[in-house]
Amino acid sequence: MHRKPDGSWDKTRLPSRHVTEGPSRAPHRSYYYAMGLGSREIAQPFVGVASCWNEAAPCNTALMRQAHAVSEGVKAAGATPREFCTITVTDGIAMGHEGMRSSLVSRDLIADSVELTMRGHAYDALVGIAGCDKSLPGMMMAMLRLNVPSVFLYGGSILPGSWQGRDVTVVDVFEGVGMHSAGRMSLEDLCSLEQVACPSDGACGGQFTANTMACVSEAIGLALPLSASLPAPYLSRDAYAVASGEAVVRLIATGLRPRDIVTRKSFENAAAVVAATGGSTNGGLHLPAMAHECGIEFTLRDFAEIAARTPHIADMKPGGRFVAKDMGEAGGMPMLLKTLLEGGYIHGDCMTVTGKTIAENLTEVAWRDDQEVIRPVSNPLSPTGGVVGLWGSLAPDGAIVKVAGMTSHRAHRGPARCFDGEQACFDAVEAGAYEDGDVLVIRYEGARGGPGMREMLSTTAALSGQGRGDKVALITDGRFSGGTRGLCVGHIGPEAQMGGPIALIKDGDIIAIDADAGTIELEVDPIELENRQRHWEPRKTNYGSGALWKYAQMVGPAHEGAVTHPGMAGETHVYADI
Repeated sequence: MHRKPDGSWDKTRLPSRHVTEGPSRAPHRSYYYAMGLGSREIAQPFVGVASCWNEAAPCNTALMRQAHAVSEGVKAAGATPREFCTITVTDGIAMGHEGMRSSLVSRDLIADSVELTMRGHAYDALVGIAGCDKSLPGMMMAMLRLNVPSVFLYGGSILPGSWQGRDVTVVDVFEGVGMHSAGRMSLEDLCSLEQVACPSDGACGGQFTANTMACVSEAIGLALPLSASLPAPYLSRDAYAVASGEAVVRLIATGLRPRDIVTRKSFENAAAVVAATGGSTNGGLHLPAMAHECGIEFTLRDFAEIAARTPHIADMKPGGRFVAKDMGEAGGMPMLLKTLLEGGYIHGDCMTVTGKTIAENLTEVAWRDDQEVIRPVSNPLSPTGGVVGLWGSLAPDGAIVKVAGMTSHRAHRGPARCFDGEQACFDAVEAGAYEDGDVLVIRYEGARGGPGMREMLSTTAALSGQGRGDKVALITDGRFSGGTRGLCVGHIGPEAQMGGPIALIKDGDIIAIDADAGTIELEVDPIELENRQRHWEPRKTNYGSGALWKYAQMVGPAHEGAVTHPGMAGETHVYADI
């Protein structure tokens, strides 16, 4: 226990003792007095309140408000909050141009920047508030890396837009671009749609990457139950922020840390939730990266095996009918976890930041028949999860495809049409320069070869908007947005820059994909591939310096999470124990 019976704190094992205790720390304390703290506040534990607030996108604009509410909770519980911000790269604005190369890179930079701020100032605990796709896993990676008492808080989803009498999201706008290029939507309608699709603060409203990882934060035990449910504009969210601040102070007192909470079973629960909600394929990238931080081996194959045995029960966009706001109103993650637990699909004995197990948190949750968003496991949308792993001669290290909402076109065999980079493929799609039955191959977009492993929503949405998303397949060593639908295979490994089979494909080669069998094959004689390999050389990118160059030198394969450091395996100490 760090708290004494009289309510004061024993800092002998807390990191902040290095900046607040003893005569030698008088200069350090002088800075805190300069910021208006008194001796009592300086003697209390310091809680880093990290948010990804910025004006880059609506995903992040409500985060500062919630950070202030977290601080109120920290103060009320008897500790001292220290707010700071880190970056985000917002996929919706980065999408479809060179800016998307910065997106996945930002995940690791967020984790690194939070780590450095916590280390540099010797904070004792962390509450992390995030909104955009990469900021959620980045923040949770920092928690698992530092292993100080931590609570995660999602900033909340955006409200659905309303257009021509139906709910819409930003994906409808991306698909509208394809509809317009195919003559299926007027410019006036496209401009009208873009003005109403995103009506408020908050992250993209369907079960895209942000909401997928928000669900993961509760399933993995790092967030308070129901904290992911309310949309960002609702001021009632702030009560969860206050409660998160209070909760992290209790964790300091009890000594319960992220690695005590997050175990192998926790990652299995998280993967089950991604599958059950028809979540983003990026879950297959971020969960291995998070596991890497705390020394748990959890690869794309582990993720896929759990998805294959988990029913798809949440009817969420882009493949389904509902948005995040609807899921929250239907009971949110506690409702979904309850039916998964009763069906035996998750582990109920995993600890959470409440100090109770998943099963204990769900004791009072009752099934509601008055909602249609979440189905019981006895009546799933599909008996297997909304994401599928693929292996075969084209992807020896694996690949992933989102099948949520796909009732047909789960298999495809056709000739390759190759593009070195997304832009060339997007231009061809916009011009209609492809044939039904083709397999569009976008390569050299992997983590190292891109660099940055871009998402391909602009291209996939254009195909769907043209009404031809079920006529072709698209494969890439890059990634897909959680908003992607159709037979779109990502994370193909090894990536082209590493000489993987995807680099050796030629136009006209036959590619066979079967999402039900979990296979992806390049039907080319192995001797011919060996000959092509001898004449292959890595491609020179345009990034010979700067952050993207540095990332390309360090990043590992996608099936292991595209990580940039050795993780727990390389640790000689844990920050929490300095």
